Amino acid sequence: MSLRDFAAYLGVSDRTVSNWEGGGASYQPRAESQAVLDTALGRASDDARARFAAALGITRGAPPVAAGIGVDSHKFLPVFIGVERARRLRAHMAPDAGAGWLESSAARTNHPDAKECILHVFACGVAVFRLVQPHKPASLTELAVWRYRSYATDLPWAREKLRDLLDEDHSRVPNPEYVLSLYWLTSSPWTGGAYDTALRLLSTPSVLVDRGAPDGPVPLDASVEETLLTTGFDHPDIVSFGVRGVSTGYAGWSGVAYASLSGERSLTIDELVTCELTAQALWCFTRHIQQMIEDGQDPSMPEQYGWRFLRAAYSRLTTARAQETAQHVLMREAIMKTSGLAERLRAAQDALRESVG
Repeated sequence: MSLRDFAAYLGVSDRTVSNWEGGGASYQPRAESQAVLDTALGRASDDARARFAAALGITRGAPPVAAGIGVDSHKFLPVFIGVERARRLRAHMAPDAGAGWLESSAARTNHPDAKECILHVFACGVAVFRLVQPHKPASLTELAVWRYRSYATDLPWAREKLRDLLDEDHSRVPNPEYVLSLYWLTSSPWTGGAYDTALRLLSTPSVLVDRGAPDGPVPLDASVEETLLTTGFDHPDIVSFGVRGVSTGYAGWSGVAYASLSGERSLTIDELVTCELTAQALWCFTRHIQQMIEDGQDPSMPEQYGWRFLRAAYSRLTTARAQETAQHVLMREAIMKTSGLAERLRAAQDALRESVG
C-alpha cells in the first residue's frame, strides 16, 4: 500500500503520514492520531497484525485479550399526544436545544433500567421518550433478544408515565406504537470484514432472533451469528453512511448503528440523536394523519401544523444546507431512505391540503 493509499485508508492527509515516517522511531503522534492508528490495527486481519508485530521485533506470546462488545443503546419511543397536551407539558419544561429546528422542550424523568431518560415534547403534538442504556452483551444475539424483550415493557411504561404526567384517565392516554433503537458502538472484538458485518447486524437484528416464539423473542442458535460474521451479511434495506477511516454507520428499518473511528472527524452522538429525534417526531406526526384517514376521517391539524408545516419539513430534510458536512448529509439521507419519511411527508401534506380545499 502506497503512502497516499494508506493516508486515504486512515482518513488523514498525505503530509500527516509523511510526518510520522520522517519523525522516526522516537516520534509520537498526537493522541487523536494514535487512536486512528490503534483502530486501524484493531480492524486488521490476524495475519496483518502478525506481520506488524514481526516488523517491530515483537515476540508473540499469549494472544491479546479481545475487547468485549460495548454499546450505548438509545431507544426512541414516540407517541402523538396532540398540540394541546404538548402545550401543557411544555409549560413545565425547558427549551430543548438538542432537537434541531423543530420547536420542542425536554425534561429528564426516571426509568427503572435506563442510565438516562429524557422526554422530548414537540410543539406539533408529539412526545418522544429517549432511553440511554449502556450494554455489554456477550454476543450480538444476546443484545438482539434484550432489545426486543425490553420493548414489551418499555411501551407500557411510556404510556403509564404519560398518564401520570398528563394526569388523565388511563383510557384517554394514547399508546406509543413502536420503539426505534440507535446503537453507538464503544468497543468490539471484531476485525476486518466481521467488523462491518457486526454493524449491519446491529442495525437489522431480527435475523438473529425468533420473534414469533410463543413466549416472546428467543435467540437463534449461536451458529447463526458465527456464520453471518464469517461469511458476511447484507440486506437491500440497509444503507451505509460511514466514511472510510472516519466512521462506520448503517441505517435500517428498525435501527441505526454507528462506530466512530476518528473522534475529531466523525459524527457525534448528539448529531445522530438530533437527526433521529426529528425523524421520529415527524414520522409519528404523519402516522397520526394516516390513522385519521384510515379511520374514515378528513384529517385536520391546527393551521400552524398543517400542510405548509409539512412542506417546510420536507424541504429541510431533503435539501442539503450550506454549512452541512458531507457526513451529516449521508446520515440524514440514510435515515430518510430507510424510514420512508419523505414519502410519508408528501402523502400527509397532500391529505391535509385536500381537506382544507
